Amino acid sequence: MEKPKYKNASLGIAIILVIITAFLMVAVYTRFLMLHILIEQFYIHHWLSWTGTLFIAIFTPIYYSIKRLSPKRIKTLLRVHMFGNLIAVMFVSIHFTQQISRPPQAYPSLGTGIVLYTSMILLALTGFFLRFQAAKSYRRVWRYVHTSVTMAFYLIIVVHVLHGLAII
Repeated sequence: MEKPKYKNASLGIAIILVIITAFLMVAVYTRFLMLHILIEQFYIHHWLSWTGTLFIAIFTPIYYSIKRLSPKRIKTLLRVHMFGNLIAVMFVSIHFTQQISRPPQAYPSLGTGIVLYTSMILLALTGFFLRFQAAKSYRRVWRYVHTSVTMAFYLIIVVHVLHGLAII
């Protein structure tokens, strides 16, 4: 049985986004790409991270609600969810790489950031496996892990933001 063409194109675009993300991470880590550009009082990599995180945090529940209310739009919603989240992961990855590439005297506390980034990568991986049907026999497991990590992701975001604002 032949796969629909949009699915093959989606896989190709998703892989290209992953490659671009890896390239940008290397460029930031090696300081080939410097993102210490202030916009207002924050650096551009902070703005990228917030944009990515807000997209994931806001659009994901919207996606789950609309897909149930309007099943006719599922293909479009799934593409926005998938590609939007891959771009959001790219933005957050740039910020994370910027943080871990700081010199020792200015190295940040990565406690909540490491956990948050790990959960985001797990979300992206399990979403990738679900979307492109990797290991079909484990689909129920992937869905369970994806949903569980989504809940953890929201809790970790709250803790990370409160920690970043020095509230906790």
